[in-house]
Amino acid sequence: MGLIKKKNELDVNVRLKMLIYGQPGMGKTTLALSAPKPLLVDFDGGINRVDYEFIKDTVQAEKYEDILDLLNNEDLSDYETLVIDTGGKLLDAMAEYIIKQYPKMAKRNGSLTLEGFGQRKREFSDLLKLIDTKKKNVIFVAHRQTDKNGDVTRYVPLFGGSNYDSLATELDLIGYLVADDRKRTITFDPTSESEGKNTCNMPSVVELPNLKDKDGNVVGINNFLEEKVFKAYRARLIERSTEGEAYTKLMEQIDADIETIDCIEGANNYKDNVKTGYDHIGNSLAVARQKFMARMSKLGFVYNKDKKEYELPSEQSAPAEAPANEQKQEEKPANENKPADEPQSGKQAKGAKAGK
Repeated sequence: MGLIKKKNELDVNVRLKMLIYGQPGMGKTTLALSAPKPLLVDFDGGINRVDYEFIKDTVQAEKYEDILDLLNNEDLSDYETLVIDTGGKLLDAMAEYIIKQYPKMAKRNGSLTLEGFGQRKREFSDLLKLIDTKKKNVIFVAHRQTDKNGDVTRYVPLFGGSNYDSLATELDLIGYLVADDRKRTITFDPTSESEGKNTCNMPSVVELPNLKDKDGNVVGINNFLEEKVFKAYRARLIERSTEGEAYTKLMEQIDADIETIDCIEGANNYKDNVKTGYDHIGNSLAVARQKFMARMSKLGFVYNKDKKEYELPSEQSAPAEAPANEQKQEEKPANENKPADEPQSGKQAKGAKAGK
């Protein structure tokens, strides 16, 4: 099987890489556990803050090697999503792992050198690749921190510090979780106040359901991410794939129809029906018009703007004759315009003297 795939052959079973961040107590871990078949990798004791009704299978990780051992040696067939809580603690553990391997990448205070941060970015990228080879989604949970720049205050993830931007490039979705009394929302688009990333084309802001009433009784199912994010995203990919196949067939039909045009009547009929004659998809109408105009140019047909139709070049109005006084004057003798006092040639001068 070849490596090249048509648009309708692309894999739509895409795994998502996501970051959820917000203040403590917002329900970030519980929200992350609403993903499809989650397994919690707990670096921060977050499972102890999840209501018992919503607890899922958990790995209580103490060092970075624990998650590597999990991915390389454990049977993960019962799970579709790894929830890593928190992403910041994971990166701290990763830094310790790097320093063990490369002591020179540590400063005296135990933090990473600039070279160490580069190594951590590579290690983070390798971790995501390893998770993807296991065909798992991954969700990082992170606390928020305040970033002040003059009078401007923004809330950003506690995730990688100055290395955050380079790590965020690896993710598909970044959502900021906020609460106003019992109303909770997650914002995926970046704003003046918060970070965001929305390559999955999710709604900018989504309200989250309440899982318990005011008395603490369970009133909802914890499946928000599975139903409203993961399934919705995959459904759009499938729809786009189906639409892509239909678009390809439509363009093939348009090409065939335009190729059959070989007379003025056919050209004008196509011009009149190009918009309504097809169930257009995306930019197919614009493309069809471009292809049609290229065909007209090839056939030499000319568009008459007054009549709003195509016609043969010979049918175009001939240019008006130039007025009589603008017609080319007859060519005059070469010496007609010579000045009267111009000296005669030597031969003529001699003849004149002989006659005297």
